[in-house]
Amino acid sequence: MQARSRSIHLSVHIHKNPAAMAERAAHILAAACEEAVAERGVFKIALSGGQTPIPLFRLLAAHDWADRLPWDKITFFWVDERCVGPDHPESNYGLARREMLSHLPVTHFFRMRGELDPVKAATMYEEQIRADFNIGPNEIPRFDFMLLGVGDDGHTGSIFPNSPALLERKRLVIDQYVPERKADRLTLTLPVLNNSRCCMFLVTGKEKHAVLSKTLNLLDEPTLPAQFVRPAVGDLIWVVDEAAATGE
Repeated sequence: MQARSRSIHLSVHIHKNPAAMAERAAHILAAACEEAVAERGVFKIALSGGQTPIPLFRLLAAHDWADRLPWDKITFFWVDERCVGPDHPESNYGLARREMLSHLPVTHFFRMRGELDPVKAATMYEEQIRADFNIGPNEIPRFDFMLLGVGDDGHTGSIFPNSPALLERKRLVIDQYVPERKADRLTLTLPVLNNSRCCMFLVTGKEKHAVLSKTLNLLDEPTLPAQFVRPAVGDLIWVVDEAAATGE
């Protein structure tokens, strides 16, 4: 077997506004999907929540884009979830359903069950991933695409600064209480993110400039969760607006 390179294939795309970002992100996602379907017959993507991906979700659900992707060959997972029901306003699954999935012929998706006991929900989701990827107890799934965001504190997914999740190396999915948010969360772990073929961050707003600058400095010793997202063999893509890039 060929040894895996530790080099990072990093690219940064700066656009005037979130609408232009969404267009760029859609083209990147579509290219990754085309390659995955051609090589493996399926495209496996994990989505994040928050406000930043909404323009992308809406674009993909719009008429111009809805016919471009083979939705029957795409399987959706989630990077993280709030421990609420699917109809709750804060549900990451609910957001994706309202803004995109309900408008498309999507048939393959596996949501994190935030309405269940967090420990049980994390275990169930890990079991679901292992079954879908057909991997053993010591293997890490290789997603085709991770759609990520970053908070102004440097968190990504539901991996927050100083979280035990930063040290997790065996589990695929963990539950944790996040003191900063006074809430329980479910999240994929760093080994899963870093085994992906592509991790794409979407970042908007001048308040993200400081954390963006720190995270993009690959020579800096990682301290923030987003800095630890460095795919071992894959692409690391940042699509940002001018406000985040310049701080103005």
